[in-house]
Amino acid sequence: MPTYCRPDLLRRAVHSALAQSVHDHVIIVVDDAGGLPALPSDPRLVAVSLARNTATIGVVRNIGIRLSRSDFVAFLDDDNEWEPDHLDVALRALEKDPVTQRADLVYTAVRRIFADGSEMDVLSTPFDRKLLAGTSFVDASSIVIRRFPGLHFSRPYRSRERYPREDWEIVFRLSRHRRVDHVPVQTVRYLVNPESYWTAWNLR
Repeated sequence: MPTYCRPDLLRRAVHSALAQSVHDHVIIVVDDAGGLPALPSDPRLVAVSLARNTATIGVVRNIGIRLSRSDFVAFLDDDNEWEPDHLDVALRALEKDPVTQRADLVYTAVRRIFADGSEMDVLSTPFDRKLLAGTSFVDASSIVIRRFPGLHFSRPYRSRERYPREDWEIVFRLSRHRRVDHVPVQTVRYLVNPESYWTAWNLR
């Protein structure tokens, strides 16, 4: 869980991760040198702060991956929340029978909401690599990946003229040689921020 200067949203995201119906998991919060608020006391929660700000979410996520030891890795941005069944739904899809049909990466449906709680839409697009080449329809908070050596996010330089697409890039890159499946069950609540630095929302 990468975070930077969003104490209230971070606590909300952490609570949603701790409230999962799957209890055998560890939550790793990686603070990009913005400072951590008081977080719940739970043996499943680990929080670390970087010595300096990287301003590159791929770097922050990669540190979290390296600190983890689980067979599966999931991601949750600090301004989003998981529904209580998120991990259960994703893991069932990753462990389904027969073994030959198991995916290496799954992503679930995402309900995008405004700050007042009203709904913008539900993002739920079946996986299509050709479509993904030109359209980003996967959010990192909905992704769960089967661990493999070398798992990492890209670390592109960020400028105001270029929107980052680390979540799009990792799915597109891994789908070249690994199976990707979509689970059309809404398990993520995504906060739409019209003033987002990185996403150009067209809300008219």
